[in-house]
Amino acid sequence: MSDFGGRTGVALVIGGSGGLGLAITRMLASRGSDVAMTFRSNPDAAAAAVETSREWGVHASSYALDLGSPTVADDAARVVEEVAAALGGIHTLVYAAGPHVPMTHLSAVEPAAMATQLAVDAAGFFAVVAPSLPHLRASEGSIVAVTTAATARFPVRDGLSSAPKAAVEAMVRALAAEEGRYGVRVNAVGPGMLTDGMAARLIDSGDLSDGALVITRRNIPMRRFGTANDIAEAVCFLASDRAGFVSGQKLDVDGGYGV
Repeated sequence: MSDFGGRTGVALVIGGSGGLGLAITRMLASRGSDVAMTFRSNPDAAAAAVETSREWGVHASSYALDLGSPTVADDAARVVEEVAAALGGIHTLVYAAGPHVPMTHLSAVEPAAMATQLAVDAAGFFAVVAPSLPHLRASEGSIVAVTTAATARFPVRDGLSSAPKAAVEAMVRALAAEEGRYGVRVNAVGPGMLTDGMAARLIDSGDLSDGALVITRRNIPMRRFGTANDIAEAVCFLASDRAGFVSGQKLDVDGGYGV
């Protein structure tokens, strides 16, 4: 497939060096898109992601960006402008950033912790979107935000993660309504339980016990977990011209969990 072979500019993947972002970056590259990715604290992982992306004959580069920094607005604007200037514009912005968020009941969450998560995730999303809009208007491009299936069917102890993602989804709908006149499409993908990304970190950290995993599988009609590639497929579809009349939507990739 070469969905992006004729596109001018680059796909910028925020959080593209690990977990879901890495799978998305690689799939975009495999389908003909030049790619740029951001990383927070692991330049070696970013360098490895760049090398694997280049295997498909596309340009690939990485940039440091900490969405939790007090200077994130300036930092994000700098990265966006550097990417657009170096690579001839931006045709796709993918927001796939997400720090590890422990599972805990909301009654046990400190207000400061929720404020921090909202700042890093929801405000971080907007900090990247705002400077990208002129470039996306110029390319009539698209934004795809990776959120969570938990905003459709809430799993207990997931509020610290799902509440900020719900804010991101609200912005996705608002941006779709406002930017459509410029040819910009905005959508979201909601991962369910996966063998990769944050779900894998929750399993490894012990936040999800074997018993909890059994119950979780039982709640999924397909009785299994998904993979990072499942998410990447959905993101690449929504970013491609095959979804050229799709905007303001959220596609849950959750094995039927939200049914």
